[in-house]
Amino acid sequence: MKIAVYPGTFNPITNGHTDLVERASGLFDKVIVAVVGNNRQKSNTLSTAQRVELAKQVLSHLDNAEVCSFDTLLTEFVSKCNANIILRGLRTVADFEYEFQLVAMNRVLAPDIETVFLAPAEHLSYISSTLVREIAAYGGDISKFVHPAVVAAMSGNR
Repeated sequence: MKIAVYPGTFNPITNGHTDLVERASGLFDKVIVAVVGNNRQKSNTLSTAQRVELAKQVLSHLDNAEVCSFDTLLTEFVSKCNANIILRGLRTVADFEYEFQLVAMNRVLAPDIETVFLAPAEHLSYISSTLVREIAAYGGDISKFVHPAVVAAMSGNR
């Protein structure tokens, strides 16, 4: 069974994230969307529980997608899930430079785990959680970038 783990803060989950999970669900037997519980490099607008619940709502139409959170090294979590694939999204060349560093580090930590990159659909490639949060913080309309459940959650966090 091919199990891929798609890690991220998903703060919030965007249409770009959803597109990647939908694409991956056709490639892998199971896709685990792994919400990072505590990322010391990022501050989260939504709690871990909120981000997990929103991802579950947004991805509920996919039978082979599962959502959970984790607070360990990614490679440890992937192994614990009996997976050997890390799924990552690439939107820009800048993303690739950062992701390439992560791949190298993860290979040292767990050589048996492979990383697979997918690109979102072109019309979604400019969407980032950071931009969505910024637009929402100023009361802008984020409905073109996220699921309606996310719109509702973000409007309650102003």
